[in-house]
Amino acid sequence: MIVVDTNIISYLFIKGDRTETVKKVLQKDSDWVSSILWRSEFRSVLSLYLRKKYFNLSQAKFLMEEAEYLMLGAEYYVNSNEILNLLIHTNLSAYDCEFVAVAKELGANLITNDKKILKEVPNVALSISQFLAQS
Repeated sequence: MIVVDTNIISYLFIKGDRTETVKKVLQKDSDWVSSILWRSEFRSVLSLYLRKKYFNLSQAKFLMEEAEYLMLGAEYYVNSNEILNLLIHTNLSAYDCEFVAVAKELGANLITNDKKILKEVPNVALSISQFLAQS
């Protein structure tokens, strides 16, 4: 089991230069979990692509449905106290702390390419390349 943040989910579903690499993450470990926050953040990502006309509304709805299907039953709510505790011990946003808290609660790694998260919680977070390099 690995915890993924919204960027990882976005890389998987929105075709780009990281999509193939993230597919390798999914092949290596398909047991993905996340904070329930991923849904709102992913919708926000989709809104940017919609406004830039990268894809249309029908495509955005399809991507959201596909992502929701992948994450069905694998979404966690986080205790606010855990978020606040992380906030005072790191320089991360409350949003980022959501994903870190899920990983800590489950004793799993958070896979992210967010440099700030990787720097602040190296005992929890792994980059995509670090994760793929593990045996």
